Amino acid sequence: MGARRSLGRSFGWLWAAYGVSALGTWLAFDAFALVAILVLHTGPAQVSALSAAGLAVGAVVAVPLGPWVEFRRKRPVMIGMDLVRFAALMTIPVAFALDRLTFGQLLVVSVVVAAADITFTAASGACLKALVPREDLLVANGRFEATTWSTTMVGPPLGGAVVALFGPVTTIAANAVSFLLSAGGIRAMGGTEPRPEHPAVRAKLRAGDLLHGWRFLLTHATLRPLFFNNALVNGLIMAAQPPLAVLMLGRLHFTPWQYGLAFALPCLGGLIGSRLSRRLVTRFGQRKVLLVAGTLRACWGLGLAFVGPGAAGLVLVMAVEFGLITCAAIFTPVLATYRLERTPTDRLARTLSAWSITVKLTIAALTALWGLLAAAKGPRVAIATAGLLLLATPLLLPRGALRLGEADGDDGDDRRDPSLTAAH
Repeated sequence: MGARRSLGRSFGWLWAAYGVSALGTWLAFDAFALVAILVLHTGPAQVSALSAAGLAVGAVVAVPLGPWVEFRRKRPVMIGMDLVRFAALMTIPVAFALDRLTFGQLLVVSVVVAAADITFTAASGACLKALVPREDLLVANGRFEATTWSTTMVGPPLGGAVVALFGPVTTIAANAVSFLLSAGGIRAMGGTEPRPEHPAVRAKLRAGDLLHGWRFLLTHATLRPLFFNNALVNGLIMAAQPPLAVLMLGRLHFTPWQYGLAFALPCLGGLIGSRLSRRLVTRFGQRKVLLVAGTLRACWGLGLAFVGPGAAGLVLVMAVEFGLITCAAIFTPVLATYRLERTPTDRLARTLSAWSITVKLTIAALTALWGLLAAAKGPRVAIATAGLLLLATPLLLPRGALRLGEADGDDGDDRRDPSLTAAH
């Protein structure tokens, strides 16, 4: 039962594919913004539009892809999305080399990559559930979480060095290659994947098919509050980041390397939290871990509004981020496991797609709104407002053992909305 036990060769390749693509993504962290600023010499309004619009439009484009993925083999879909991301990203260094790179191209590529990200995530969640026994899902999700924080800690500083030496376009090319390697890792998983069976597969999607994921989430007693909580927490945390960057790099005069250090070192909390999650669930149960870790992760953001100049300010940011990341790293794999357990296999891709789309749209909307708030009232007010609202988010967490399914052992397969079953 140890966390180090093997989950099989196929999982090993899936984990390796995840790791290499995650490293590439974090290596190219903020690369589009850097290209827009340093290469195309665009202003702050266009850079903000690139970030928010790419995320939002990409999420909208991904809406019909969830139902499309549901009844197809997941590995070919994952390989296809990796190849799409590789091809889209590689157009940027090619256009740069030919002196043809434009802001419009950056925007289109960001939309394509965002849509492919959501589709890949939906397919990979379904793939993982089919690949790993239920009792090992938390172990698998914990390993993914640890990999996420490891690459988050290493990628941006390494990417910054690459940008300083070779320019930001180089990191985009490296990210593209990471998706090509990820596709090779998924291809190397081996084995056979049966085609998902469906009693009434249609050649064309109906409009109602696009809403199945949301309908399931909104009618599930415990996934619904977790869904709203997760979207709001992620949105508020990400919305506070641009004002914090303005505050630290502008008014408080921290250097870029100090700013990077302030967010790289706390990622050690992600490694600690991801290793603790399974042990805490074993000792205290899934319900208590979700409630306590979900509550604690909301308690840190307000502290960022009090950051000051100098070493004390840097230590404060690192302490707050360490606490936030540790709690989030405990919560996230438990939530991911619970979501896989409670979602029927025949609607898992649609549900995961709906979840990802909603989170990305929430982040885009709140980031844009908080940018306006920071411009009108200042970055500290924007950061403090996000922190205060975060304190209220634990009210959305479900409470009660029965509501979390611990008493009845239900895995979600009989929680079917009659309208969904009829649509099938």
